[in-house]
Amino acid sequence: MTTAQWSGQRVEHRLDATHPLVWYLVAGAVTTGLQELIFLAARPVIESVAANVVAIAVTTLANTEFHRRVTFAHMRPSPLKLHLQSLGTFAFYAGYGSVVLVLLQAIVHAPSATLEAVVLAVTSTIGGALRFVVLRWWVFTTR
Repeated sequence: MTTAQWSGQRVEHRLDATHPLVWYLVAGAVTTGLQELIFLAARPVIESVAANVVAIAVTTLANTEFHRRVTFAHMRPSPLKLHLQSLGTFAFYAGYGSVVLVLLQAIVHAPSATLEAVVLAVTSTIGGALRFVVLRWWVFTTR
């Protein structure tokens, strides 16, 4: 019995500092940290859901612009897709974060601002994976 062997060239995929995923992760970490700082600064003045919406509103535009200029710089998005993505990102994170905060408050009586911030950071990380897929394969397409 004979077996077939692949004789084609092996393509090696490595993540280097110019890879979009690397820049996406860097931007996500910085943005999540900034969101949490804004959230914690606003939390003593306004309730948690409102503080989260303010933090997301401040950081979403800057994050999307960073991705346009750095992460996906070699790709040219449609302006309509870019604006829809920014609006969708804001709506998704504001809604998702609000639901998570309401659920946290239902489970934990009077959660601390620090606990809320940690839960929001975890929530943001999970949502970030979905956002990368949307950015890479819908907004910043190579076509």
